[in-house]
Amino acid sequence: MIGALLFSFAALLAFNLPDHPDAFGVGAFTRLPLEWALIGLLTLLTRGWLRRIVIFLCGFIVFLVLFLKLADIGVQSAFQRPFNPYLDLKMMKDGWNLISGTIGTPAALAALIGGGLLFLLVASIFLRSLKWMASATVSTGRILTGAFAAILVIGAGLMWLGLPWVDLRTPVYLSNRLSLVVRSAEDMQAFEKELASGLGPTSGDDLFQRVKGKDVILVFVESYGRSAVEDPLYADITGQRLGAIDQQLGTAGLHAASGWVTSPTVGGLSWLAHGTLLSGLWVDSQARYDRLMISHQPSLNRLFSQAGWHCVAVMPAITMAWPEANYFGYDQILSASGLQYRGKPFNWVTMPDQYTMSAFDRLALTPAHERGQRVMAEIALISSHAPWTPVPTLIDWDKVGDGSAFNDQAVSGDPPSVVWAVPDRVRRQYIQTIDYSLATLGEFMESQRRDVVYVILGDHQPASIITGQGASRAVPVHIVSDDADLVARFEAKGFASGMMPADTTKEQPMSTLRQTLIDTFSGAP
Repeated sequence: MIGALLFSFAALLAFNLPDHPDAFGVGAFTRLPLEWALIGLLTLLTRGWLRRIVIFLCGFIVFLVLFLKLADIGVQSAFQRPFNPYLDLKMMKDGWNLISGTIGTPAALAALIGGGLLFLLVASIFLRSLKWMASATVSTGRILTGAFAAILVIGAGLMWLGLPWVDLRTPVYLSNRLSLVVRSAEDMQAFEKELASGLGPTSGDDLFQRVKGKDVILVFVESYGRSAVEDPLYADITGQRLGAIDQQLGTAGLHAASGWVTSPTVGGLSWLAHGTLLSGLWVDSQARYDRLMISHQPSLNRLFSQAGWHCVAVMPAITMAWPEANYFGYDQILSASGLQYRGKPFNWVTMPDQYTMSAFDRLALTPAHERGQRVMAEIALISSHAPWTPVPTLIDWDKVGDGSAFNDQAVSGDPPSVVWAVPDRVRRQYIQTIDYSLATLGEFMESQRRDVVYVILGDHQPASIITGQGASRAVPVHIVSDDADLVARFEAKGFASGMMPADTTKEQPMSTLRQTLIDTFSGAP
């Protein structure tokens, strides 16, 4: 009888375990999963080799369900989607880097060990209890067989009546996951066809006449999503900042137009957004990104380089080898080490955005101008990356220097483990970092003034702890230039005047923005 109790505990825990972090609660474990009774009945009715096969298969099912649900919880927490075995197994290292950088290595390690121990404990109790139950006395076996059979019959009747707390959910759960894997494989075949046919111009030789003689600076602002602009929790802060930037631009003789684009990712994996915009193809998985990196589809950067611009990558988050850079075709790469920051890191964030923009000006923009070249830059600003602590503040640009001036800021405030213990504080510090990144860009654009075009956009929405569930995947995009006619061309394409995107502006996929930029910068109406 002890075996039956342990079996019931393990089976009910495995089959009732939610697959989403927001679904945890007492109600999640009050459901009656009929697969529990079905497995118990099959184990008791079979004998010999057939029983051993049943125990093995049932153990494998519980093992698989537990693994998928725990993986779902992790992936849903980070990226707001279910775990996809076909695409996500190779991203486990990236997931670890994201979670450990957000909540700290000790907390991430504790969560990983806790999940692993839970997995092993439940799976081992389940297998051992099945064997104990199978070896029960004849009389005990008959009692258990009758009990499981009765539960199945009564449960089936209750399901037929539509009671929500009785179901047979596991076959549907596993079937849906198998369908997801099949669809992913088919998706990769479709992507192969897209790459084979190509998209857009294959050479930059005759492009971008409309912006000849201008620098083109493409800036991705980490976690700058539509929620930062429209969610009531954040709208006042961001609205005031965008309004202040409008005033700065007006003073500097610059003009702006803004819209929305839909990102292929959410919560992380920023490189998918970069790959999508720069290739013009929808890159919403690591598998697509990896395939793109070995393709001949020219990036927007490469087209600008072919057209005569000095093409620069400014990537303060790149701290290791970056072989993917070969695809994009940069003429100069300023990674974390190349930016020559000598200050202390802001937790995961290697350097504050103000230093990044200052170093870009010093190491790429000014030297290119001295050579008589114009720059096309792709810049990733990361101060608004989780864990959003400490929050940097602007200093006098003349005092930025080698970054050591930021040391006091870098060690200020509470660690992530303290900040993330209070969700409201996480949200408050998130929007403060967004405000800082935008303020940095406002001052930088005001100082540069002429002969430059900025394309500023978010890479993706932040995690659901910031946006809530079901938030739009759109991010703002801003076009800024001293060329009023050029900005007006974007307004003619549906962009709103100024730095504030209109709530009625249609969201376009981020992949289509590449062709919009090519057409507008090349003089097409």
